[in-house]
Amino acid sequence: MQIISLPYSRNLGAAFTALGDLPCPVWLDSGQPRASGGRFDIISADPIASLTLNVDDSAPFAALDDLLCELEPQEVDQQIPFCGGAIGFAGYELGNNCNFLPPDTRPTPLPAGAFGLYSWALIADHQLGTTHLVFHPACTRHQKQDLQQRFEAIDWEKPAPGHESFKLTHPFQHEYDASEYARRIESILDYIRAGDIYQANFTQRFNATYEGDPLTAYLALREAAAGPFSAYLSLPEGQLLSLSPERFILADGRFLQTEPIKGTVPRGETPAEDAALAQQLRDSRKDRAENLMIVDLLRNDFGKVCERGSVRVPNLFELQSFANVHHLVSTINGQLPQDVEYADVLSACFPGGSITGAPKRRAMEVIRELEDSPRGAYCGSIGYLSSCGRADTNIAIRTLTTSNGKISCAAGGGIVADSDPAAEHRECLDKVRILLNTLEARFS
Repeated sequence: MQIISLPYSRNLGAAFTALGDLPCPVWLDSGQPRASGGRFDIISADPIASLTLNVDDSAPFAALDDLLCELEPQEVDQQIPFCGGAIGFAGYELGNNCNFLPPDTRPTPLPAGAFGLYSWALIADHQLGTTHLVFHPACTRHQKQDLQQRFEAIDWEKPAPGHESFKLTHPFQHEYDASEYARRIESILDYIRAGDIYQANFTQRFNATYEGDPLTAYLALREAAAGPFSAYLSLPEGQLLSLSPERFILADGRFLQTEPIKGTVPRGETPAEDAALAQQLRDSRKDRAENLMIVDLLRNDFGKVCERGSVRVPNLFELQSFANVHHLVSTINGQLPQDVEYADVLSACFPGGSITGAPKRRAMEVIRELEDSPRGAYCGSIGYLSSCGRADTNIAIRTLTTSNGKISCAAGGGIVADSDPAAEHRECLDKVRILLNTLEARFS
């Protein structure tokens, strides 16, 4: 592995723009300086191999493990999270086989999942204030020279260069109006009262049309609503624009961590109102119960693969604040045995419990029955698996998909026994409003 130091900068948009002519550029974005909590930005392009996952794959994450094995393992460096490996996404519908459900073959604009095998990365560490170019031994001399020239030519003090224009050609349309949304929530409440489930995460889609460069839209969105687990992925079929606040699973050697979000209120108009809403969320029995159900589900998922007795919950119901909402976030840790790989963890835990409900399998059946559209990349995961044994993935919420002139996003929430349908509809709109308003105000 070769490491070259570059000037430290938070202007990673300029670095990403320098790769515009290379195939399949990817940016795992900490959201700095707009978001708190993220440490690393990881940027790469031009993968040496690729993998497309399908909904009828019987073991989709085993194929991902095979892809990673094409790169020689590297030594662990705690300051270098990624030293060559797989970067991409797994869509929600891949979780059907993981949970013994029939495949969902409804079409989605992007593949069910896609990963590239990247032999280099630009990594900015915002904790230490460093930027490095990291080359795996599989990276060619010509590629190294080209990348060094590209990044050394950047003026890090200047804003990212202008991009092709982006314009919405039709505003976002809601999949359901308030009354239809409420009707479907009532159906979920019927299942809860019947004892089928304790909770189900119900979502709806928002669709518009556009022309131009989606990266322009992403840069505007990250200014308004960056999350610590954001990402921009460009694929042959389209793009993913993720402003996610939620981690799915971090792996650092044998150590695992997941940080589910459950419990949401909007930000206030004034500091006093904002503080009152935050306290209301902290004190909400409903939101704490909703969060605890998912903590129990994820403890169970971790228990399938972790060493016995190693699963712990160091943080429960921690308040975290973002541009448009406050959330309750909990943390679950575990320790992997030596013979278990990250792909095995994904198979055991995918999709994340915070976006399914509990019990997971039955909640996913209810979701399939009541949601009219497949989720695709939304509520799946975006992230990396490194050849040095580290991995990190998000829950792909606050995530938009662009393809063939169509742009879509989605939002929803966990429904429990004392959920109010009207309040759930408001929460859904609270979560997505900043994304829709930003794009419609700037690009209509």
